[in-house]
Amino acid sequence: MNNDILHSAPLITGLVAMLAAQFLKPFIGMIWQKQFDWRMMKSTGGMPSSHTAFVIALTTSIALVDGLGSVSFAISLVFALIIIHDAMGVRREAGRQAEVINDWSKQLSKLFEEGQFNEENLKTMLGHSFSQVLGGAILGFLAGFFGTPIVQNW
Repeated sequence: MNNDILHSAPLITGLVAMLAAQFLKPFIGMIWQKQFDWRMMKSTGGMPSSHTAFVIALTTSIALVDGLGSVSFAISLVFALIIIHDAMGVRREAGRQAEVINDWSKQLSKLFEEGQFNEENLKTMLGHSFSQVLGGAILGFLAGFFGTPIVQNW
């Protein structure tokens, strides 16, 4: 077994899954929203969830390398569940609140058109829907499952 970080299948497959998810976001956005936006490559939110892809690839690879009964798999699974819950819960709700605040901000701007009020938009795409998390989970599983043997044989 190689202890070199460059041969760490869980780490490498996780990073590949995350980068693949980020790369896919503007292309999937083009299909759903009928517009291509390169900024989606560096954005949070959107389809697929890069956070979910990363932790599912990591967890899948750890399961293949260390086994389902290992401590590292248990830790990774709990970590993955927390990340996914956060992506669908706390961060998504923060995005909804940002939408409301941005709407209020626009209404206030209309009231104070003399320039007394400056609108600063808050980022509204923070979290993920179930389908976005599922997309990230599928991508992460495939990256972990197929990428682990490749990395291990380097």
